[in-house]
Amino acid sequence: MAKRNILVSSAGRRVALLACIRGTVFTIDCALTAPAALMAGHSILVPRCTDPGFLPSVLRVCAGNDIGLLIPTIDTELPVYAAATDVFRRAGTVVSISSPECVRICCDKVRTHEWLTANGFPTVRQTAPQSAVDWPFPLIAKPYNGSSSIGLRRLETRLDMESLGPGYIVQEIAAGREFTINVYVNRSGECVSAVPHWRMEVRAGEVSKGVTVKDPRLVDLGRAVAEALPGAYGPLNIQCFMDDASAIRIIELNARFGGGYPLAHRAGARFTDWLLDELEGKPVPRFDNWTDDLAMLRYDDAVFVPGHRIRP
Repeated sequence: MAKRNILVSSAGRRVALLACIRGTVFTIDCALTAPAALMAGHSILVPRCTDPGFLPSVLRVCAGNDIGLLIPTIDTELPVYAAATDVFRRAGTVVSISSPECVRICCDKVRTHEWLTANGFPTVRQTAPQSAVDWPFPLIAKPYNGSSSIGLRRLETRLDMESLGPGYIVQEIAAGREFTINVYVNRSGECVSAVPHWRMEVRAGEVSKGVTVKDPRLVDLGRAVAEALPGAYGPLNIQCFMDDASAIRIIELNARFGGGYPLAHRAGARFTDWLLDELEGKPVPRFDNWTDDLAMLRYDDAVFVPGHRIRP
């Protein structure tokens, strides 16, 4: 019998994700004030994922708490986990993560653009700021390794372009409505489900209002991208725009649960259950019978705890 305890790494604000997971859930985070960690029954403080002590700390947590499945949630920790899957497996813990090559493609917007272009997938024009001097404004600038819209800037003038710091890429602005396609790739490399949702409203880089859209063009594209990515596994998401002429342009790939995953889960595509099924050696077949036109409308909530719990 496989271990059943689940560890959610860098839990942060992922309270809705925790609610999607059946079984005993542990969380780790580097902050005492992480709401999801405070909501979980078992939460443990660890160093930041960029700290040399992070990996040894997480391995100790897994060994001491009979962790069978570890779920990463933020881009900065993905390379650490992708490189250490064998170490965790020897300790009896399976990490829900794609191959190091897949993670490198998804976590670096320069590599993402190169991979999309080389594989014939539709995307926007992208370049370094110094190479976009003749491009018409407005443009979008992003850190090449950014996430959650941190550092995202809309450039209206050449002066805006010149004010960019190091590490930025520039993209043309995609036309139309923005979508996220949540996909799940099983251990056989098959994308068993692709669930697009329209990002009606976004706040702090995450969808606050969304609606599932069973559009075969988006579903087929999401499945094709997921199966083409080298060593993709588990939950990933693809961000794109589709204009009035139905032209689709992919802007980002993420090798992890997206912030809007709870909408796909409620629609019936229960990725978290499938991870546990595969942990037990059960097959995960193709699933397209998720609910179309289901809306998710998020709102603020609060966690109340004694102050001493969030003080060092």
